[in-house]
Amino acid sequence: MNHERAHEPAGVGTSDVRDPDTDPTASYALDPGYVRSLTAQVLASGGTSVTTYCPFTGQPLGAVPQSSAADVEEAFARARRAQEIWARTSLQERAAVLLRLHDLVLDRQQEIIDLICWESGKARKHAFDEPMHIALTARYYARTGREHLGTRRHAGVVPGLTRVEVNRVPKGVVGIISPWNYPFTMALCDGLPALMAGNAVVAKPDAQTMLSALLGRRLLLEAGFPEDLWQVVAGPGSVIGTEIIKRADYVCFTGSTATGRLIARQCAERLIGCSLELGGKNPFLVLRDADLDRAAEGAVRASFSNAGQLCVSMERMFVADQVYDRFVDKFVARTRAMTLRAGLDWGSDMGSLISQEQLDTVVDHVEDAVAKGARVLTGGRARPDLGPYFYEPTILEGVTPDMTCFGHETFGPVISLYRFGDESDALARANEGEYGLNAAIYTRDGARGRALARQVKCGTVNVNEAFGATFGSIDSPMGGMRESGLGRRQGAEGIHRYTESQSVATQRLIRFAPMLGMSEETYAKVMTGNLRLMNRLGRK
Repeated sequence: MNHERAHEPAGVGTSDVRDPDTDPTASYALDPGYVRSLTAQVLASGGTSVTTYCPFTGQPLGAVPQSSAADVEEAFARARRAQEIWARTSLQERAAVLLRLHDLVLDRQQEIIDLICWESGKARKHAFDEPMHIALTARYYARTGREHLGTRRHAGVVPGLTRVEVNRVPKGVVGIISPWNYPFTMALCDGLPALMAGNAVVAKPDAQTMLSALLGRRLLLEAGFPEDLWQVVAGPGSVIGTEIIKRADYVCFTGSTATGRLIARQCAERLIGCSLELGGKNPFLVLRDADLDRAAEGAVRASFSNAGQLCVSMERMFVADQVYDRFVDKFVARTRAMTLRAGLDWGSDMGSLISQEQLDTVVDHVEDAVAKGARVLTGGRARPDLGPYFYEPTILEGVTPDMTCFGHETFGPVISLYRFGDESDALARANEGEYGLNAAIYTRDGARGRALARQVKCGTVNVNEAFGATFGSIDSPMGGMRESGLGRRQGAEGIHRYTESQSVATQRLIRFAPMLGMSEETYAKVMTGNLRLMNRLGRK
């Protein structure tokens, strides 16, 4: 099929017509020179490479050099040297570089979005979320760095005589292993607070979407971060990821729960910290008093953004009996009206899945459900006429526990609908399973929605929004409960994870031992009297 190349930046697309029989570069989706300028940033010395492909058509994008264990060792050596210098820079200097990155990402957003679309196959409007999220993250940590990282006074044991300060000391070198589904923002967003906190980064982006991550690194350098502060290595996670974990002072991973468990065990062996954002089977609740038009619009975004390949997207929808039929009519109508198209313009409502493996999972889940009695209200078909990995946005009804998609994450454009009569029953069903990443509740009563949210076992809950309210609120922590992960990105927790707390206490006049010739017994009685006095005075 023909590609749509709207908004094509110079040097990214190949818009001139060439003969593939005489020019081997004619079959590439991207300018090979542009790709080589990006892949040159990978620290790889072995001479091997892996070709990546565009999900729209299967066209090759470029060859990505592959790193060895020795390359990972060298990446950490470079990063550690750079980090020692970077840790001595002021918070003001670090913030200034982040603010330059903020502006640079907004200025270069067309180039960024185009590359994301080529690599991931997503619709342009979903790709826009990525530079927007990075700009928000860079600005937030630049503006709040001093608040989160500055030395703070704490109460001492003896008022007026014990001065206590708590410092935030950088961990050192942070290993970041990022996924393919949001290749630009997931490659950068966890690393920006690490840099602000005085750390260096060694990153291993997913093999399917290396180019977006490498464009991110290029922008970091253009903004003014030191050359060696952010290293990129490439290769299989089982090999290169393990080599990173062996050397990192902290590990940040986004991906599957199975891999997250393995990484947690490896980090535990070394007694280093890790943060893990893992899988989910996220619930969407429509209460009887919900604005149904608003809920239906949110349901489309919650279910089908990036073809459902979003950690916080919804796969289970619980709808009150009183409004079920009216809501389903609106949701199905909006879903059927969606435009599926391969290309770079703004006209598509949903793009492609990333790979044959992802398509196979979606097909297997839907076929299994239908074979066991589920009903397809809309969708339910692969669309090879649009591209090799396209699949229609699909709404299922009548899904039961014996069906694979009931409890297993599909990570595709498939949502299952369930009726409920009692809200306590809906909450119990929403909390079933072992996941707990994100949820949404639609109701006209915001206070009631917030009260119900406290009973949902998820790290983030959006009231009258699909996922954007929590995802975009960088001042608030984001992460999973139960098997959806450990730790949080964003907010204070998102930067404090990359630091060690160091308490420094200065004592004046007295010491914590008998003084002036008193006995140990007298000292104990004096201290006991002081403790009782402090309690009566209400001191903490």
